[in-house]
Amino acid sequence: MAMVSQEKIWELKALLDRVDEPLKRTFENVHQGYPAESLVRFLKAREGNVAKAHTMLLESLKWRIQNEIDSILTKPIIPADLYRSIRDSQLIGVSGYSREGLPIFVIGAGMSTFDKASVHYYVQSHIQINEYRDRVILPSASKKYGRPITTCFKILDMTGLKISSLSQIKLLTIILTIDDLNYPEKTNTYYIANVPYIFSSCWNVVKPLLRERTRRKLRVLNGSGRQELLEIMDEASLPQFIKQDGSGSGSGSGSGSSHRSGQQKENCYTLDHPFHQELYNYIKEQYQEREHVQPIRQGSVHVSVPDLPQEGTEIAKAIKLELQKLENTD
Repeated sequence: MAMVSQEKIWELKALLDRVDEPLKRTFENVHQGYPAESLVRFLKAREGNVAKAHTMLLESLKWRIQNEIDSILTKPIIPADLYRSIRDSQLIGVSGYSREGLPIFVIGAGMSTFDKASVHYYVQSHIQINEYRDRVILPSASKKYGRPITTCFKILDMTGLKISSLSQIKLLTIILTIDDLNYPEKTNTYYIANVPYIFSSCWNVVKPLLRERTRRKLRVLNGSGRQELLEIMDEASLPQFIKQDGSGSGSGSGSGSSHRSGQQKENCYTLDHPFHQELYNYIKEQYQEREHVQPIRQGSVHVSVPDLPQEGTEIAKAIKLELQKLENTD
């Protein structure tokens, strides 16, 4: 709880104690038994200003109620083939845990295409992963390590990033806005791996626009960043793309279907990986408990997107302009 005084936490808690019961109930799903840590997150997101943190928290809780976020883990994306397509085009997964017990989320930023389903499905899937992280993964890690674990690490693999990524900016901006306003300070550090020239050009433009607190969280790695990442995690928790890069584990050892099956389970992006299997089964089970084993209804969840903060608008414009410049020089 560094950088936020106990007095400010108490002040924000006193303001929250005055809200209506529905807002208090949804806050329970947010804090998962660690209310002080959640209040600190919102205070940090608003530079320690209690009034602004209170406004931000209230808006987030209202957003959760209006969009039924508390029940989003009871709404499976079906059929399974559609969900598999989403996983194949929205690359994200969990490769393991740091030595301190923080989950390691890996994002294939360069290879994600977001072209197999509507925007609503991608937003739904993203929020479901957020909620599963906050309600299942982090509480489980906290119990295992005997202390509050409320954040994660993220590794962004930029392999394959192209100028055509311009078409993804709108959806990525929506997702980042949802995270910024409703899941603040959930990521301890962002590690950016396999940086191509196109990213370097955009990074030089975007970096000055970021808040100092955000810049401190970003670490651009050398290549895949294997050695740097091994400082915080064991070999077993490294993402597949780093293991392949460092050990050749994906280049011919073994043969046949069992080897291919092992590779699929090792690839944390795919639906076959244990993380996604557990997540998908959990959501189906939650639906069946809530709906008394009625047939699952098909269709995406439509979540309202908050207005993009001014900072986010400026960053999105800067990236778009820089990509257009690169496109015109090719």
